[in-house]
Amino acid sequence: MIKIGMMIGDRYEILEKIGTGGMSDVYKAKDHKLNRFVAVKVLKQEFGENANFVSKFRVEAQAAAGLMHPNIVNVYDVGEESGIHYIVMELVEGITLKKYIEKKARLSVKEAVSIAIQVSMGIEAAHNNHIIHRDIKPQNIIISKEGKVKVTDFGIAKAATSNTITSNVMGSVHYTSPEQARGGYSDEKSDIYSLGITMFEMLTGRVPFNGETTVAIAIKHIQEEMPSPREFVPEIPISVEQIVCKCCQKSPDRRYQSMGELIVDLKQSLINPDEDFVHVIDPDEEASTRMITDRDMVQIKKQSDRRDSMDEEMRLKKKKERVYEEDEEWDEDDDEDYDPKMEKITTILAVVAALLIGCIVVFLVGRSFGVFQFGSGAEDSKAQEETEKVEMIRVVGMNIDEAKRALLELELTPEIQYEVNTNYEEGTVLRASIQDGLMIDKNTVVVMTVAQGEEGVTVPDVTGKSEEEAVSLLEKEGFVVNVTESYDAAVESGHVISQSPEADSTAPEGSSITIRVSQGAEDSKVRVPNVIGLTEEDATVSLVESGLAVGSVRLTTNEDSSLMDKVCYQSYSVGSYVDKGTVIDLQVSTGPAGATYRYSEGITAPTEDPDYHDGMMVDVTLATADGTQLLSTQTSSFPVAVNYTGIKSATGVITFRFTVEKEASTVTDPDTGEVTTTEGSLEERTVTRAVSFTQE
Repeated sequence: MIKIGMMIGDRYEILEKIGTGGMSDVYKAKDHKLNRFVAVKVLKQEFGENANFVSKFRVEAQAAAGLMHPNIVNVYDVGEESGIHYIVMELVEGITLKKYIEKKARLSVKEAVSIAIQVSMGIEAAHNNHIIHRDIKPQNIIISKEGKVKVTDFGIAKAATSNTITSNVMGSVHYTSPEQARGGYSDEKSDIYSLGITMFEMLTGRVPFNGETTVAIAIKHIQEEMPSPREFVPEIPISVEQIVCKCCQKSPDRRYQSMGELIVDLKQSLINPDEDFVHVIDPDEEASTRMITDRDMVQIKKQSDRRDSMDEEMRLKKKKERVYEEDEEWDEDDDEDYDPKMEKITTILAVVAALLIGCIVVFLVGRSFGVFQFGSGAEDSKAQEETEKVEMIRVVGMNIDEAKRALLELELTPEIQYEVNTNYEEGTVLRASIQDGLMIDKNTVVVMTVAQGEEGVTVPDVTGKSEEEAVSLLEKEGFVVNVTESYDAAVESGHVISQSPEADSTAPEGSSITIRVSQGAEDSKVRVPNVIGLTEEDATVSLVESGLAVGSVRLTTNEDSSLMDKVCYQSYSVGSYVDKGTVIDLQVSTGPAGATYRYSEGITAPTEDPDYHDGMMVDVTLATADGTQLLSTQTSSFPVAVNYTGIKSATGVITFRFTVEKEASTVTDPDTGEVTTTEGSLEERTVTRAVSFTQE
């Protein structure tokens, strides 16, 4: 039995439970020998008692421990202690592909294919080491905070035989291959089928086959025709549709024969998505009657001669190996079937292809120099000029911090100027450069005039200075500096383009000055999205989708109660431009620092215990999570009315203690007639009940 805080293997300290599955539970642990955090996957007790399963589990887990690949959750150690069978694995901070799909409804074609390539590379490494996963599904694929895709649970699924399949693995049957559903032999091509189903779900947001029971779904995998993903998302390119179709063929022989073949086509689909290059075997065409060519006759004759010379027993025993050998020999003998007419046709086609390529190159070069002009150019220009618009909100009367956050959420750019005005609270927005209710382009600059007291500090001019110099100068005057970044070919990278408030204006000491720093001419940098107000999980998805990575995530207090359990800080300003892969640190709010709670509900009787009855005398105590005792009383009348305010903890526990009287009883054995008498007794009972308090 695993408990938090226990040590297993004399080195792994169990810290917390982070996941559970059909066959195992996963815990975060610390490896004290190597001073690193790891994930420990512990086999559930019902499987640990099956010696045959444990033996297979250990063998396959040890084999998986030999796998080291960037797209695989690496296995560090395998062990057993006091009946606990465990695997120590790389700890990957992130979310499963299943949750990622749920968050985004469905993925873009480019993103789905990119993920599929990384998954394929991980599975290929396993196949090269003769390890078959047999449980490929989005739940077993993790997207780390750095955007890396990793496959997990290698070896465990292979150890699971048909007698270990329970209702706990309902999720797996949606991705199982027909041969697995039949209970027959499965190999590398079973993983290819499951990956095809996973790609289908990434592209469409749903699985192709569904049903009320596992059996119903399994039968559909065996019998029903695979739907095309384009039926649900018409814009999916033909090459991607055909790749999914080929992966999910009912017959393993009609699928990709290796992950390497699949990777080649996936990469090709990124370059030429609308090209029809995937060779999908049509079963009807394969079985149809056709004319035998002279070339076919030569090959049949060679095959027949070789077969006649073989012993019949060896023919039956090595039928499969011989077919592959014959195919190779036929390829080697192709030179004997040289056809001059075919060579002439091939030469003509090559010349035509070269002419076409030359025409395309001339056209592209001419268009770049303005030689070829078409009417669509004006339409393209017009489309580029059209930008998404948003409605300007009312910011007058708001606190400047609230106004800035609201404008950033609308993807508008706030700028500030201060005005001495003692009629309003300092920091109140007096007016804005754009009237509320107007539809304006995103990224439009909104200048807000903010009230300040009579005392003010002159804002120095930092335009054109380096970022370091500007920050130093402003902080020296007592200002807080916010840095945003944008492209500007006219200003040297790393130097200030503009500032808000403007130079020589006055602003309260300690107020924020925003400087906009140039990133030079526009290049491959990415824009930092706004993740304030999102959950940690949603923020991770947003940042990874933008090509960024999530760094440290720590808890902090925040006065805005609406940000409870949500991101309240990000280390790079919204809208700034950074290199792809830049690490963004986050802070998640635990609520206001001085938050207080109240509890004014009636405490009902401890009916959780079936032996409790009305009129019993009960000791009732109420304590908060920080140990403060609010109530200690004895009563036989419920509910108990309470009204507490100013509580500093969000939760607490009610404890009931009472005595149950067990009456004397007499039992007669019907066979022997022996009479047994049990004397009456008193039993102490305790009932606990968790409660949550309401924030004031």
